[in-house]
Amino acid sequence: MVIFALSKTIIMSGTLNKVMLIGHLGDEVKMHYFEGGGCVGRFPLATNETYLNKQSNERITNTEWHNIVVRNKGAEICEKYLSKGDKVYIEGRLKTRKWQDEKGNDRYSTEIQCNDFTFLSTKKESDSAGAISSENQSNISSQQSANQLPVNDNDDLPF
Repeated sequence: MVIFALSKTIIMSGTLNKVMLIGHLGDEVKMHYFEGGGCVGRFPLATNETYLNKQSNERITNTEWHNIVVRNKGAEICEKYLSKGDKVYIEGRLKTRKWQDEKGNDRYSTEIQCNDFTFLSTKKESDSAGAISSENQSNISSQQSANQLPVNDNDDLPF
């Protein structure tokens, strides 16, 4: 088996499930706590694509909504520091869940399982001071997945 470490991501067998998004929270972080002490936070994230319609010279904006799922300590940090409208960088992987509605029909929901995040701006700071201070950001900016390998930038890569 060949493994390449690339930008803190492991690529095995030629497949990769990685998502990187920058967007704004569409709602507050909703928390769910489990008996064993774990927790999960969920929130919608909006990303926008803007382009110019060549025929009408009208500026068109399309908004895509993403369901973000953050676990344990990362969820607690997001709940404490993020609120609706805040801008955040999310890194994770796609996961599709299957569930049944009240009529017994199979339904599917695709989510972003977040394993790293960086707060880019908050509504409060945007209104007053701008971006999060580097000291604050280093304390709350990211949560690393336990199964990620560190990348040594000094290595000579064979390709």
